[in-house]
Amino acid sequence: MTTKISITGITAALALVGCVPAVATSSPARPAPTVQQITITYTAHNGTTSHAVVLLPSWYRAGRSPSIPLVISPHGRGLWGKTNAKLWGALPTLGGFAVVNPDQAGDHLSGRFAWGAKGDIDDLARMPAIVERALPWVHIDLHRIYAVGGSMGGQETLLLLGEHPHLLAGAVAVDSLVDFALQYKNFATLPCDATCMAGWNGPVGRKLQQFVRREVGGTPSTDPRGFAVRDVFTYAKAIANSGVPLEIWWSHTDQVIVHPELHSGKLVKLIRQINPDAPLKVYTGRWVHTHVLRYDRQLPKMLVAIGLLSASDL
Repeated sequence: MTTKISITGITAALALVGCVPAVATSSPARPAPTVQQITITYTAHNGTTSHAVVLLPSWYRAGRSPSIPLVISPHGRGLWGKTNAKLWGALPTLGGFAVVNPDQAGDHLSGRFAWGAKGDIDDLARMPAIVERALPWVHIDLHRIYAVGGSMGGQETLLLLGEHPHLLAGAVAVDSLVDFALQYKNFATLPCDATCMAGWNGPVGRKLQQFVRREVGGTPSTDPRGFAVRDVFTYAKAIANSGVPLEIWWSHTDQVIVHPELHSGKLVKLIRQINPDAPLKVYTGRWVHTHVLRYDRQLPKMLVAIGLLSASDL
């Protein structure tokens, strides 16, 4: 099933849950829900100390700590976990689940530019144990582990599903980098104005290509294996046959993931070719890169589709 999405007209419903200001009425306004935010540390696959921001329902505490679902939410390229945590608003309180937003770690660069390093994906798979070890009073329902991410975080969500297919109960990938070698080539076409040139000390695309070569150890031609292990297409069969409910959201007008039809669009076709009965839902439209992935936009709809929110929560 492919659904076309319009990003207009969605704030009215979300105002009812305190995500955006509601229109004034004669009835007393309900207090906006809140969420707990706790920063934890963990040892990453490369031995460095990394951090993660854990979001918990406002009511969750020692002595009132039932087993709850956990969402693993890898961040986009160039970001940190604390930035990614802002995407969630008070949804963890509304749905009664936890979210872990790790900083992550690449093989040679920081987690801001991990691009699906094998060890980083293994770290994501360890997040339920990492959270419970750091916060012993938090209890995770191991049958309800999910992954939600956009851009590079979408790539890593899909790699997590492909490499650890028995871990997840559902996954959402938004405007994902899928073909790593193609994106490496297309980085050179990214627009970069004078402000961008000054901030990156040159064209952003060329700088990103340098970062990729440092992180992977070469180019697609000199190190094809290094790119293949970070390429979602490598795991397409495992994803298609995982039985895990998967949502793929992609924009036809994405200017960051160049030619998105060759990334998410191609992956959708391949999954359906491998397994026509795969529990796959596809949403397409025209929006700015990952614009839909936020608490006051389409993230609630994404969570309803995988069972983390119900319509009555909205």
